[in-house]
Amino acid sequence: MRKHETPDAHDKPAQPGAAAEQPVVEKKDAAEELAAAKKQAADNLDRYLRASADLENFRRRAVREKEELRLFAVSGLLEDLLPALDNLALALAASKQQNADLKALAQGVELAQQQLKAALAAHGMTEVNPIGQPFDPHQHQAISHQASPNVKPEHVLTVVRTGYLLNGRLLRPASVIVSSGKPVGEPAA
Repeated sequence: MRKHETPDAHDKPAQPGAAAEQPVVEKKDAAEELAAAKKQAADNLDRYLRASADLENFRRRAVREKEELRLFAVSGLLEDLLPALDNLALALAASKQQNADLKALAQGVELAQQQLKAALAAHGMTEVNPIGQPFDPHQHQAISHQASPNVKPEHVLTVVRTGYLLNGRLLRPASVIVSSGKPVGEPAA
């Protein structure tokens, strides 16, 4: 016996039909494995197509919901503004009467303004009204300087147009006149 030969290869006699059965079994196993692999591939493709369709549906739904949210985001604010708008319409109608009472009309417009401010404040808007405060270029827009004996230099002397913050973020700066200090030629106190 040679070193590389196994003892079983020479000791056992060949059985008739054994060699013929071996390839048939391997063919059946290979065919079953191929069928199983094809089934698994089909299942994977089906899962992929379903997941892809679910993702596309989710994307479309998200776009639609985002658009709806954008369209109707201000509906709560608008509902809160409607009573003030109604009162302004009543004030305009009252002002067109021949014997209109200006004092009552002014009170009605003031009430509508208060309603507007309350509705806007309920939605996060606050006024920037900095009279007497130091000038802040991040919240104020200086339109001029004016001398003033009563207001410190670089402090807000007058607010020409009120500014607004929306939830802490500047929506519109306050337009202000800034004090340049005491007038030139006035003695220091």
